[in-house]
Amino acid sequence: MKKLFSTNPQNVSALVARLALGIVIFPHGAQKLLGWFGGYGFNGSMGFLTGPAGLPWLVALLVVIIEFFGSLLLIFGFATRIAAFCIICEFIGVVLSTHIHNGFFMNWYAVSQKGEGFEYFILLFGLAIITFINGGGKASVDSVIAKNIS
Repeated sequence: MKKLFSTNPQNVSALVARLALGIVIFPHGAQKLLGWFGGYGFNGSMGFLTGPAGLPWLVALLVVIIEFFGSLLLIFGFATRIAAFCIICEFIGVVLSTHIHNGFFMNWYAVSQKGEGFEYFILLFGLAIITFINGGGKASVDSVIAKNIS
C-alpha cells in the first residue's frame, strides 16, 4: 500500500505531468457524465457508447467513470498511479478500436483521412506513463498519505 502512494513530494515534473493530463481529460469526462462542454451527459454518452460504438454496458460505464473521476484524482494527486493506469488502459482501447486505422495526424480537414489519428494519444500516453512511474509528486494527496504511512 505504501508503494502505491509513494512519491517524491518535491517532484515538480510529476506535478506538471499529472495536472496536464488531468486538465486535458477532465472536459471529456465532464461531457460524458454531466453534459458540460457541449457533451450529451450520462444517458446520451451511454447510449452512444453501447449503441453505435458497440461497447458492453460495463465497459461504457468504466469509460465515463475513468475519464471523469480519474481526471479529478489526477488533479488532486490522490491514488495517482491507479488513475494513470486506468487512463492508460482505457485509451489503449480507444486507440486500437477507433484511431489506429486513421493514421498519425489529428487532421480533420485532410481529404484522404476519414477520422482522427493517434498523435494526440502518444502525448497522452507519455504523460500517463510519467505519472504512473512518479506518482503524484509535489502538492499531491499521495505525498501526504505516504508521509503519514511511514
